[in-house]
Amino acid sequence: MNRLLFGASAGVLAMALGAAPALAQELPGSFEGVTIDAKLIGGQQYEALYARIAEWEEATGAKVNVISKKNHFELDKEIKSDIATGSISWCVGSNHSSFAPQYPGIYTDLAALLPQEEIEAFVPANIKASTLDGRLVMLPRAQFDVSALYYLKSLYEDEENKAKFKDEYGYELTPPDTWQEVADQARFFANPPDFYGTQYAGKEEAINGRFYEMLVAEGGEYLDAEGRPAFNSEAGVRALDWFVDLYQAKAVPAGTTNYLWDDLGQGFASGTIAINLDWPGWAGFFNDPESSKVAGNVGVKVQPKGSSGKRTGWSGHHGFSVTESCADKEAAASLVWFLTNEDSQKLEASAGPLPTRTAVWDWVVAEAEGDAYRQEVLTAFQQAAEHAFPVPQTASWIEISNAVYPELQAAILGDKTSQQALDDAADKATAILEDAGEL
Repeated sequence: MNRLLFGASAGVLAMALGAAPALAQELPGSFEGVTIDAKLIGGQQYEALYARIAEWEEATGAKVNVISKKNHFELDKEIKSDIATGSISWCVGSNHSSFAPQYPGIYTDLAALLPQEEIEAFVPANIKASTLDGRLVMLPRAQFDVSALYYLKSLYEDEENKAKFKDEYGYELTPPDTWQEVADQARFFANPPDFYGTQYAGKEEAINGRFYEMLVAEGGEYLDAEGRPAFNSEAGVRALDWFVDLYQAKAVPAGTTNYLWDDLGQGFASGTIAINLDWPGWAGFFNDPESSKVAGNVGVKVQPKGSSGKRTGWSGHHGFSVTESCADKEAAASLVWFLTNEDSQKLEASAGPLPTRTAVWDWVVAEAEGDAYRQEVLTAFQQAAEHAFPVPQTASWIEISNAVYPELQAAILGDKTSQQALDDAADKATAILEDAGEL
């Protein structure tokens, strides 16, 4: 018998008899002696949530064996290796809306394992983005991601900085609202090798995603209406030149082409970066004096606009999935539910990430009252979310990213012009799409 659905039926029966619904009490269930193998995204900002796994183990009698904990790029490679070798013996995996379309068939439909009331408690748009071919393949966690701009307030309050900047650039020094202003200010603040104006992730999907959103902000498109690569355009060259020019000006760290998200978070927290486009999950970390040298000095605002007037807004959300090959899907679904339930989302959202449960949004707004920094963070990311857009709708997105990012790096490092790099990247992306039967 399905132990989770049995709980749901009990709740429905209780409602019919006039008693209070018991759904929340029926979960997480009882799974004495079961061990769930899990592959999870790793990183400092996720550890507080993973500490709750012990609570689930105590409540259910089951155990969780974390067999892998890596960033999503490395996890993606590992999962693809498992698919290729037919060795998906694990049950629960971290997932992301940008990565999920690559894995058709390996994840089960969570809608068949969890009470409908629990699924309906999530923001409908997040559930829609987690549903592929009519199957809910991922339960969203409190990690709806769209980036906003963090900056060091003291730099903008300094009268000498204000006077020098206006003399040099001809306008007032205020937190930037355009990417041209970011570029100007990054050059102005940079004092390598001790201090840099800004930074960016320079490899994997990270740089391709940043290029993609800058391309959109410049008025371009990544794939055209027929699904063909279209990023090697004038808008694409302008977008890539933004990264190239700042690197050549030494306004970003020399190692930026090797940076991923943890490097950026630690870099801004170190106090050596003036302006940082980053995800909401870092908000609490940046303002915590135990982890950050810039605590109390962090401003946050909506992400800047490109020359087209559009703001950058590459977005997606994290979640957890259950494999079709899992020997105990009910226990695995219970764990996934537990890591995305209201308590878990409140825990994550308290540090800055944006929740994906409707009730937790209401809680976040109420909790921010009286806390100036949290209100600033919430306002910035609510505004940022208004400009959010997903990655191009192709199952080949990550494979394309893996082919494109070395070309972007080649331009940044000066080995190719931006146009040459984008033309070569477009040829590679076209071949991938043709091989996949998408063109």
